[in-house]
Amino acid sequence: MTEKSTTKKDSKGTVLIILIIALVALLGVSAFLLWTNQQQKTEIKEIVEMMEFEKEQLEDEYEEFAIQFDGYQTPEIHNDSLVELLSQEKQRVQDLLEELRITKATNARRIAELKKELATVREVMVSYVHQIDSLDRANKQLVQENQEVRQQYQVVVREAKQLAKERTQLAEVVSRASMLEITDFQMIPLNKRDRKTTIYNQILKLQFDYTVGRNITNKPGMKMLYLRITRPDGEVMQKSINNVFKFENKNIAYSLAKEFEYAGEEISGSLYWHVDEILQIGFYNADFFVDGELVGSFPFEIEK
Repeated sequence: MTEKSTTKKDSKGTVLIILIIALVALLGVSAFLLWTNQQQKTEIKEIVEMMEFEKEQLEDEYEEFAIQFDGYQTPEIHNDSLVELLSQEKQRVQDLLEELRITKATNARRIAELKKELATVREVMVSYVHQIDSLDRANKQLVQENQEVRQQYQVVVREAKQLAKERTQLAEVVSRASMLEITDFQMIPLNKRDRKTTIYNQILKLQFDYTVGRNITNKPGMKMLYLRITRPDGEVMQKSINNVFKFENKNIAYSLAKEFEYAGEEISGSLYWHVDEILQIGFYNADFFVDGELVGSFPFEIEK
């Protein structure tokens, strides 16, 4: 073998080795690039999964927040503007939740903004709720105080009514105690000689004797005594249709009247009815009135 052939053979071997080395290097680089790409895909997948997880968490927060305030019952308070603001914020949460649902998980910037907005809305709504609850507590306290005042007022009214009733009863007792009373009543039929008679045809005058009882609680002074004589047919015997006096807020007829002075002690007297008509046979009634009160009522009979 010549030297030229040997050199040529060595040159080919070197080239082959270089090619092999280059191939191995290329394969190594390819394998490295493939591995690197796979790693990047894995990392990107993990990042996307994490972003999707964060989005889901944020959606859960929005939904929980929306449910929490949807179920919040607005107390009955007289602050419509505050209640309206709370309603607007509730609607805003719903709108943001809808936007979050359609926003891609890879839109990190918008997800972050929505998360920040959720925190802001939460603070605002919590503030409104605290204000409303505070007003509600104040309103309930006011209602309770008003109720207590009404109850106290009702107690005072009841006590006042009871006191008035007691005063009325006491006044009635005093009035009854101070009321005069006619005693020792007697009707005597008289003839033309003013003598007692039992003969019907001779009766020309009726004498009514009476006694005003002792009563130191009655106001002393001049008083008017009215006698009302009622016939058997129920008609009042009168000399004039103008003979009336006031009793229980109305004018009623009387038969005879007499003024007398009363000083608290027993006093007796007589009244006379002059007969100028045919007397009815039967039972009559003599009613005495003083100070607007009925102070005595006595039946008597005219016989034939």
